Amino acid sequence: MSETKRTGRTLVGESCLSFVVRGEWAHFRRIEGNIVKQTYRLMPRTSIAGMLAGMLGLGRNEYYDLFGQDVSAVAVQPKTRLRTMNVPQNTLSTAKENIQMQPKRGHARIGLPDPTALRQQHNYEMLVEPKYRIDCWLDDDQTYTELKRLLEAEESYYPPTLGLSECLASITYEGEHEITASEVADPTVDSAVVEAVDSVVLDPQTPVRTERSPGFMRADDGGRITTGFVSYAYSPNGDPLRVRGGDAHIVDGRTVMFS
Repeated sequence: MSETKRTGRTLVGESCLSFVVRGEWAHFRRIEGNIVKQTYRLMPRTSIAGMLAGMLGLGRNEYYDLFGQDVSAVAVQPKTRLRTMNVPQNTLSTAKENIQMQPKRGHARIGLPDPTALRQQHNYEMLVEPKYRIDCWLDDDQTYTELKRLLEAEESYYPPTLGLSECLASITYEGEHEITASEVADPTVDSAVVEAVDSVVLDPQTPVRTERSPGFMRADDGGRITTGFVSYAYSPNGDPLRVRGGDAHIVDGRTVMFS
């Protein structure tokens, strides 16, 4: 296993893989119920894990331990202004009682929504042309090495997406970089600020938003359950934020905070 080190609260390795992910649209569904299907502005840690697991060809419930709190570290940095648009969509129910198996007999069958059912209209809050810089360390050497190979070769087992499967994404590999602890007492952080939202130094010229999104999951009775959340502070314009204290690291000349 690769050597790890704990600086402050975060366990990290000696190096991480960096890449930029972008798309025309994104939707990271907020867990709160609402008539308008709202989206997180920052790409949640669980969505990053799911996207990378899809690139690696891992099954839906096979990757949660690889991205656990003490065996992985992820930093996310918005690289463009985060803006949204409400998009109405007509949908069919995917409840079990509304699914029809086609064909009705045989072994090779698939379940499809009843096409004769009435559509339901929902407003989806969509992110428009989002772009994020991701830094990722994994303690599992085999998975880390395979992910590096895929990023370098611009390959993926499943197409990467930004939340919804319809929101296809493109990924640009930025290289493998050393991780070093920041020695600055009050650093200016380029990525989203993690678990230190009350320590952000406010500036009238820089708007600040906060968000709490799912961070960690585990398999549960054939499904999955959220086991932990991550609180973020960030600028919706992608500007860096100054933080009093904080568990910051230097990656490729940038100051980031890992979760």
